[in-house]
Amino acid sequence: MQGRWILLAALTPIVIVIACSSPKQYGRKPLRDYSSPRASSTSYSGRPVSSTSAAAMLAQVRLVRDFVPKGRHSRRRHRPMRPRYITIHSTQNYSGDAYAHARAMKRGAFSVSWHYTVQDNVAIQHLPTNEQGKHADFDGPGNRYSIGIEMCEHRGNNRSRTLDRTAKLTAYLMKRHNIPITNVVPHYHWPRRGKRPPNKNCPHFLMTNGRPGAKWYAFRNQVNRYYRAIR
Repeated sequence: MQGRWILLAALTPIVIVIACSSPKQYGRKPLRDYSSPRASSTSYSGRPVSSTSAAAMLAQVRLVRDFVPKGRHSRRRHRPMRPRYITIHSTQNYSGDAYAHARAMKRGAFSVSWHYTVQDNVAIQHLPTNEQGKHADFDGPGNRYSIGIEMCEHRGNNRSRTLDRTAKLTAYLMKRHNIPITNVVPHYHWPRRGKRPPNKNCPHFLMTNGRPGAKWYAFRNQVNRYYRAIR
């Protein structure tokens, strides 16, 4: 996410949070569907995925609900949403973990907002999935129709476990909201008016030369494996 905000974390020194979303940018028509199914030479897990229930999949995510209170900056106005997409981000913040992001959002330290922050051992929900966030574009389809998931990058966080937990959460949300795998997209998917380049290199560690490639498709394939395992 773009921009830097200084936040005071409880019982900790000042932490600099770098968020990958793009505030105050107007979205254009989304790009072509580059995320259609395809084979990939990269795989995050070759192990078979056992059939499971949606509730059991969510239990594996270890979800903690810590909503921003109504009336705070991120929820000052109720903006209902029927989600059609899931947008995947990375925080680009190497200091703050998921709990620090949750505290900051509740205090109104951000000009942006999203639904979930995921790290290697937990996923924290900040907003209900029937409310819009401000994480992809300003008043564009990315904000108006997509659930935003941020992946943590703080030091000591295990990236492969974070990716796996994010894949499971995404699969669960697909099942719950009847969202197809083709509508699981990176932040890159949503153009930003006035920016050059208009499509952000985010989540940067899943992009190839700044755009979706083998790493993104491998992650998306893992999401689809978990989704197909939900009975």
